[in-house]
Amino acid sequence: MPAGSIEKLEYAIRYGADAVYLGVVDFSLRAMRKGDLITFENLHQAVDLAHSLGAKAYVTINIFAFNNDIKQLEQCLDRFKDAKPDAFIVSDYGIFNMLRKSVPEIPVHISTQTNTLNYESVKFWRDLGASRVILARELPISDIAEIRRRVPDIELESFIHGAQCVSFSGRCLLSDYFSKGERKANHGNCSQPCRWSYKLVEETRPNEFLEINQDDRGSHILSPKDLCLVKYLPELIDAGIDSFKVEGRTKSLYYVSAVAKTYRQAINDVLRGNADLEKYFVELQKVGNRGYTTGFALGDNNGESYSYNISKGLAGADFLCEFKREAAPDGYASVKIKNKMLLNDEVEIITPDEQFTATAESIKNSDGEEVELGNTNDDVFIKFSQMPKNPDYALVRTVGVKIYAS
Repeated sequence: MPAGSIEKLEYAIRYGADAVYLGVVDFSLRAMRKGDLITFENLHQAVDLAHSLGAKAYVTINIFAFNNDIKQLEQCLDRFKDAKPDAFIVSDYGIFNMLRKSVPEIPVHISTQTNTLNYESVKFWRDLGASRVILARELPISDIAEIRRRVPDIELESFIHGAQCVSFSGRCLLSDYFSKGERKANHGNCSQPCRWSYKLVEETRPNEFLEINQDDRGSHILSPKDLCLVKYLPELIDAGIDSFKVEGRTKSLYYVSAVAKTYRQAINDVLRGNADLEKYFVELQKVGNRGYTTGFALGDNNGESYSYNISKGLAGADFLCEFKREAAPDGYASVKIKNKMLLNDEVEIITPDEQFTATAESIKNSDGEEVELGNTNDDVFIKFSQMPKNPDYALVRTVGVKIYAS
């Protein structure tokens, strides 16, 4: 699971992740700018936290590096080494070479950015000393199975969920061009112009903007739907995948937790032979998405894989509040409101171990006064009709799945 911050790292693991991937600004393809960021100062702490919770931590150094990046990395190698991650994820041949020479004791995983599509490429990386290859998202499951048959002695990882790039394995320069080099996509600062709304203009009629379709918001012709392969977990497992990966270091705490919980349960059920995968597909509609697609996995990627009407992920359930580990009156929970909650609202509470519906029977403000609602960003106390057995890390959302018009 993605770990965009220390807090998200912990929630991802507690909700079911076996491993997390994290990076620091300047060397990662997701340059986080807010929250409890992972930096050189707390990188060791982040890795130690993952290990203390029984999970692995992989550090991404997966930018496409220029000379200045290599020089900067040379000054930082000891700090990466001291953090003792379980592996580095890299895409640049020069960075790979540096790590194998300077930190040979730490395994290297090959990023999906290298767009590894065939068994000879996997053999190439294996022979250079890589322990795992994260395969390109453009591969059908049948090709993955053939790669596994031909190269049985290396770990294979594939993406199963999250936002997709319109460009081949993320190799895109649109953001660089639109921002005049200030928002470099492959240095972790993509402005996502593929998600913008576009209209046509004819050069002799510069002020006449033509709709590409009849949507008055324009058309998001470059915006792929999000990947969701939960219903194809059995086929992916049979194909020989060792590790499943979810995109989303810039996604919310709720997103990371809910997706981790869903895939953890789905994988467990598949391995036990009693999986209702349609149920888990419904669960994943409760988190932000642009509509779901199987991408290239089934070998039939087409125009239906693009989200022409929306660019921003819309969640089928609203994230209402998170439980805080602070003192509260008897029978109440101390919570941070994320979206407005009303007295008597029916809600769904999820924890790493539970999931159930309940009613907000009483709401008190920070002064202990009864109120009718909790507004966004309020700290309040709520008494629910049913409380989680372990309220630590509990999250609250609306019940059911909202359906958005296409």
